[in-house]
Amino acid sequence: MAEKIWFDVTLLTMQDGDEPYGMIKDAAIVVEGDYVAWLGPKDEIPNHYDYEMIFCDGAFVTPGLIDPHTHLIYGGNRIDEFERRLNGVSYEQIAKEGGGILSTVNATRAATEGELIESAKKRLEHFCAEGVTTIEIKSGYGLDTDNELKMLSAAGKLNISRKIDVVPTFLGAHALPPEFSDDREGYIDLIINDMLPKVKQYNLASTIDGFCETIGFTHVEMERIFAAAKEMGFSIKLHAEQLSDQDGAALAAKYGALSADHLEYLSEDGVKAMKEAGTVAVLLPGAFYSLSETKLPPIDLLRKHNVPIALGSDSNPGSSPMLSLKLMINMAATLFKLTPEEALAGVTRNAAKALGLKDRGVLEVGKQADLVVWDIDHPAELAYHAGGVQVQTVVKSGEIVS
Repeated sequence: MAEKIWFDVTLLTMQDGDEPYGMIKDAAIVVEGDYVAWLGPKDEIPNHYDYEMIFCDGAFVTPGLIDPHTHLIYGGNRIDEFERRLNGVSYEQIAKEGGGILSTVNATRAATEGELIESAKKRLEHFCAEGVTTIEIKSGYGLDTDNELKMLSAAGKLNISRKIDVVPTFLGAHALPPEFSDDREGYIDLIINDMLPKVKQYNLASTIDGFCETIGFTHVEMERIFAAAKEMGFSIKLHAEQLSDQDGAALAAKYGALSADHLEYLSEDGVKAMKEAGTVAVLLPGAFYSLSETKLPPIDLLRKHNVPIALGSDSNPGSSPMLSLKLMINMAATLFKLTPEEALAGVTRNAAKALGLKDRGVLEVGKQADLVVWDIDHPAELAYHAGGVQVQTVVKSGEIVS
């Protein structure tokens, strides 16, 4: 059992309260096994804790970072499309020409499960090195039953590592596969009648997602899928209002979604629906940046209605080839004008809410002992610096992993 006291630290607990960042100065945190057993001022440690003492010289400690939105498992890359976008071709035009998601589908279908695991491992290591201790990974590049299950199986095998927890999400409704180009209803039927039952049967994911957009699936189509998924006991997430307002966030909220993601074109009615349902807004500044978007998410409306804001990397080969959640903290501050505290909450407390995880995201007694020790002098440095190594130590479930 890991029994340690991290002594002489400045804790950024990220608990929601009066103190910025939930800060406790001159503090200590006691870890027993996988969990936090005690935290508080260092001169108040109960004397019955006779554990290994790790002296930190006042270093800042946060919860382990959480990325609530990635597409980390895929075959191939889309460098050619990156160059085309630089030459003025839009993301929507590339998709209509058979590129975009469908080009990655072809490469992913051609890859073995082992090949998908090995390529994803390399990407995953970048996140681990930056203090990410929990990461969501979606399917959605298979678009048939066997390949969607292959992707989810690969995500489950990445979860074996003690360095990071992987949360798989089923995203069968990501794009219309070419073999169903003239039969949209047939593909929806395949998702509902074949894919969802098998994902459930093999326990490969507990949450489903979809892409509600003009180049994705309609409001009506997504509602059919959501109704079936809820009946089977799945939790809900949705890519919504990225390129246009399809009223997707309100639809997600109607089904009690954990989160609605992207949200550049979100209306105030959609914000209100999310607040009522407790649905988290997951913002994805990497996609906004990579696609040279100009329409900002409605940050002020989300604040006005007290909708929790989380941040994800949206790491994927096309619209957000990002391998750094830490960079998203900076981008959220510089592009979306989140405060440094809001941005850090977006990759800790609120990111945990976006995944329905109640055992992490804050430093608190009884929560999972996922910690990051940082080489910084002020909490705002986590948003201020856009590069460089600031991590001293990463602790996953009480064990030092880097």
